[in-house]
Amino acid sequence: MARILDLPKVELHLHFEGAAPPAFIRGLAQEKKTDLSKIFRADGSYAYRDFVHFLSVYEAATSVLKGPEDFARLCTALMEESANDGVVYSETFVSPDFCGGGDVGAWKEYLHAIREAAEAGEKTFGVTLRGIVTCIRHFGPDKAKAAARCAAETAGDWITGFGMGGDENMGEQGDFAYSFDMAAEAGLRLTTHAGEWRGPREVENAVTDLRGMERIGHGVRAIEDPRLCDILAEREITLEVCPGSNVFLGVYPSLDKHPIQQLRARGVKVTVSTDDPPFFHTTLRKEYERLAKTFRWGADIFQDLNRTALDAAFCDAATKEAIKKKLEPAP
Repeated sequence: MARILDLPKVELHLHFEGAAPPAFIRGLAQEKKTDLSKIFRADGSYAYRDFVHFLSVYEAATSVLKGPEDFARLCTALMEESANDGVVYSETFVSPDFCGGGDVGAWKEYLHAIREAAEAGEKTFGVTLRGIVTCIRHFGPDKAKAAARCAAETAGDWITGFGMGGDENMGEQGDFAYSFDMAAEAGLRLTTHAGEWRGPREVENAVTDLRGMERIGHGVRAIEDPRLCDILAEREITLEVCPGSNVFLGVYPSLDKHPIQQLRARGVKVTVSTDDPPFFHTTLRKEYERLAKTFRWGADIFQDLNRTALDAAFCDAATKEAIKKKLEPAP
């Protein structure tokens, strides 16, 4: 188990604001004289009833992040947490809706601060971080277009992808095709949340209605359609699986009922991530420990999962090569 937990790790599905430690948010709220007491339990952790309430708590926590400096501080806190888990490479979802309200000029200021913190954090913590711009599904297609413009204007070696998060029950994947096309034309690679709350058809819609989709956030409900699993395997579309999140939110009643092992057995490329770790009382080390105990996975399987994650990462070839060396087992 110690060998498994200490493996160098790659994480592809991590929400920037969702990774904010509760203590960090409480501290910011106190600095800004904002009362957020209702979003915390007595033990200091985040408190919510269900997924929809989770989204409102998430947005309340995000509300105290007021400017570029706050997001830079959050970036440092996020990278420190990742380093504690042994993460060597991470991709994080960042939304222009929370960083300047979708205004390109304001977004660039936020991004500059975040990137400076990320570069400093790489030297301090040994974690390489890259950003994926996300639109928020329940904010609607028009705001998604503004987010895509922000993404296209800042596409490059740090902003490497475009995706969509938010409430999966709002609208359809195809409603956001314009935004995804805009991002793809700017050279960004694509992922979208699908198949967490809605069934396999939602995953298929993401693949068929949005061109150039390389990864799916969650995607676990695909297991309910063998034909869809075959399509994912044939197209080598990688699933960003977050087992602890799925169990915590009730998508599956327990980890032994989670389909990650079945998906892997069907040839679907899967990876392991934490989603919004402090909200779901998890860390990547905890995810590895629980998966190892539940499915009797050894270190070789987790090494394979990390290689799969690195292959699916949106960073450039030089970065991949550098991270690959960190994943190689010690002689």
